[in-house]
Amino acid sequence: MILPLDHLALRGEDSAEALVLRGDVLDYKALRSRVSRLAAWLAREVPEKGARVASWAAKGELTCLLPLAAARAGLVHVPVNPLLKRAQVAHIMADSEAALLIATPSRLASLDEGDVPLACRVVEEASALAEAEGLGGDMPPSQADPEELAAILYTSGSTGRPKGVMLSHANMWLGAESVADYLGLAPDDRTLAVLPLSFDYGQNQLFSTWYAGGCVIPLDYLMPRDVMKAVDRHAITTLAAVPPLWVQVCELDWPAEVAAKLRCLTNSGGALTVDLVRRMRVLFPKARLFAMYGLTEAFRSTYLDPALIDTHPTSMGKAIPHAEVLVVNDAGEIAADDEEGELVHCGPLVAHGYWQDPERTAQRYRPAPAGSRYGGMAVWSGDRVRRDADGLLYFVGRRDAMIKSAGNRISPQEVEEAALATGLVAEAVALGVADTRLGQAVHLVVRAAPGVSGAQEELPRKLMQELPNFMQPKVIHWREAMPIGPNGKIDRTGLAMELGA
Repeated sequence: MILPLDHLALRGEDSAEALVLRGDVLDYKALRSRVSRLAAWLAREVPEKGARVASWAAKGELTCLLPLAAARAGLVHVPVNPLLKRAQVAHIMADSEAALLIATPSRLASLDEGDVPLACRVVEEASALAEAEGLGGDMPPSQADPEELAAILYTSGSTGRPKGVMLSHANMWLGAESVADYLGLAPDDRTLAVLPLSFDYGQNQLFSTWYAGGCVIPLDYLMPRDVMKAVDRHAITTLAAVPPLWVQVCELDWPAEVAAKLRCLTNSGGALTVDLVRRMRVLFPKARLFAMYGLTEAFRSTYLDPALIDTHPTSMGKAIPHAEVLVVNDAGEIAADDEEGELVHCGPLVAHGYWQDPERTAQRYRPAPAGSRYGGMAVWSGDRVRRDADGLLYFVGRRDAMIKSAGNRISPQEVEEAALATGLVAEAVALGVADTRLGQAVHLVVRAAPGVSGAQEELPRKLMQELPNFMQPKVIHWREAMPIGPNGKIDRTGLAMELGA
């Protein structure tokens, strides 16, 4: 049965631990109470149903409870990645037309006049929590239609600024149920939430654990060793990460008794290498390792049965529960075994499109191909895959120009626009170059603006001010002239070949 998202708070036993915060541990009874009070405060502050409420803060009580509280209040949550800087945040605030922004003081201080819409109220994180507690009101579980919008998650596209993926109560409820099911999560599971809560799978760390009645321990780590310490301190059983973090985790000297605490490891945001799989299997021999593939537009799509990870380490696996994953060839037909085609995701996990962007919605969300058991709208991923005779999927390549670095999807155009906006360069091309630690590293090819001196020293400093860390170019290549292709445009393909992208 599909229920409104806020009903996830009702899943665990009253006295069971639900959320471990700094200096505070909430059992499920306390979790329900605080979600109820925060929802009542939100409903008072933003009475218009369907209005957007944005959060821009590190992991803590607010960012963990707000997704459920906003859903209960009939509002739409817009979580902003805490690593983003003012230009990206200003775009998200304007695009979402948020009525309320709750953020930490330091982040609010980084915004300029006009970055937040005039109609948007701004509240500091601590004040919001204090006002909700002081209000003392309660709001019962919602009776929302599961197809109503519950969240907008902003993700970069291959061109242009971040676009907001619209997710319903049903999308996120079924996503939580699906992951809890195939991971086999149980009430005694303790999940270390290291992924950003602004990501689809980052949020699912909360939702799938609470669906199972387990406990979440959010962590904003500074060093990989912090992860190992937290696993030991909190008796963590479940850990999700992206490949670059797994690389760093596997470089640590794990005491055998600490490594043995982990019984479920999940990977997303990029493929695991064969070498990394082998190292993880040696380091965590008692843990089941789940390799997964997904896209924000449809949450998760596939997972590989841990029993197959040793024999098929490069496979994406098969469709997760509630998903139908098809391979469609260039003729628009279901591909034969081992025939390359586009991955198309059908079923109830498919999001409702991009917020206020019908043009890009129409490009990615199209009718399901003939042969789909679900029909309706599907997500045409742009990713090229093949399916073998056993039904296992394998990634072939990406159709678009997206850069995927450390689990982050980065728009080349966004990096290029930031470089051009400095006035130091006349032309800029951002490319993703294969990198053993990051998956892909951002390389920026630029031509200096005429008459500008000191550009080589100044550009990195300017980009550090305007772009979040994960978007920073690893290498900046300076050219006297850009290569021009037959169409009169910059030859991106030639540059990519030259740099090994």
